[in-house]
Amino acid sequence: MKWVAIGVAGLAVLIVAIAAIGSMLPRNHRASRSLRLHRSPDEVWAVVTELARASDVPVEVVESAPPHRLVTRVTEQEKNFGGTWTIAIAGEPGSTRASVVTITEDGWVANPIFRFVSRVVIGHHATMDGLLKQVARKFSEPAVLSGE
Repeated sequence: MKWVAIGVAGLAVLIVAIAAIGSMLPRNHRASRSLRLHRSPDEVWAVVTELARASDVPVEVVESAPPHRLVTRVTEQEKNFGGTWTIAIAGEPGSTRASVVTITEDGWVANPIFRFVSRVVIGHHATMDGLLKQVARKFSEPAVLSGE
């Protein structure tokens, strides 16, 4: 019974420490990732928008300018996190068959524990990286990501 009490106390201390660190982290963040593809902006747009629509997070389209720019915002139904994703697709200069797709997240995380997990454990890039890797797979290209 003594070891159970020590374990519970240790877990409580860990949760308090995570909450304290999370409360010191900034509520807002900006993260960005890019992927180069050997495809036209039109081809990339079709795949990116299809995958973005399949998200489990409730979002609304703020701006849509095919095939170069899509801005979505997490709806107010979501109370723990929110923000916007700006997806920009730029054609490579001098090429009709090469593009760079960049996702920029301007987000916020309300709960300090979730803020800690989002920043330290998962990382703000995790969802962007996942979507860009899916795009690369759709085109059978390597997912070489860059960005902050």
